[in-house]
Amino acid sequence: MLGAIAGDIIGSRFEGHSKPPQDFALWHADCRFTDDSVCSLAVADAFLDRADYALRLRDFVRRHPNAGYGGMFIRWAMSDNAGPYGSWGNGAPMRTAAIGWLANSEEEVLYQASAQAAVSHDHPSAVTAAQAVALAIFQLRRGESGAAVQERLVQDFGYDLNPERALKSGGFDVSAAGTLPPALAAAFTAEDWVQAVRTAVCLGGDTDTLACITGAVAEALHGLPQDVGETARSHLAPDLLEVLQRFENATQR
Repeated sequence: MLGAIAGDIIGSRFEGHSKPPQDFALWHADCRFTDDSVCSLAVADAFLDRADYALRLRDFVRRHPNAGYGGMFIRWAMSDNAGPYGSWGNGAPMRTAAIGWLANSEEEVLYQASAQAAVSHDHPSAVTAAQAVALAIFQLRRGESGAAVQERLVQDFGYDLNPERALKSGGFDVSAAGTLPPALAAAFTAEDWVQAVRTAVCLGGDTDTLACITGAVAEALHGLPQDVGETARSHLAPDLLEVLQRFENATQR
């Protein structure tokens, strides 16, 4: 979970730009948490409380309204009764990491990942992308090998994770279906968390979301360096830190 947040913060300063150099500094004065972290923690908070995902997402967005949300999503979040709007965007998979860590069964992973996505992003490709990210984390934390998890994602979700193809497309595709292959390939081809996130950010484009998803899966696969986690925490607002602590307490039981 903290790996997703750290990826978001590291990728934030490059969003919308072309590829940075591979040796870019991970931390910079322009780094900040974005909508990816806010929504990821909102989903975690809702799961922990067994609360309504839509209500909790709206609450968190309204507390942090300037975190860089997409236009359709912010209109949804600021409405009290708007329903899902058919979005196929990558906002659904970027916020689902906590479910992969907190769920107790594969069935619960798939159900809860779908439920949190569908309150806003109810297009089938967005729902299945959210399920894929959560399932990958769940399987990796349960001890499945990276190769076995990749095979499951290819077979069940149809993603092409061949790095020569997945990483060639770049990072400017904001669809869920277009974001998952490069984000996942970056995680599975790396030797450690930092290399995975560097690969994702160096695709350019939607760098915060790419690095958020990559960082989420890479944490379950490789672990998260302690210094990266500590620096990421220092960027979060107090209310977000409180939720992160609740999440970590729950996963350590």
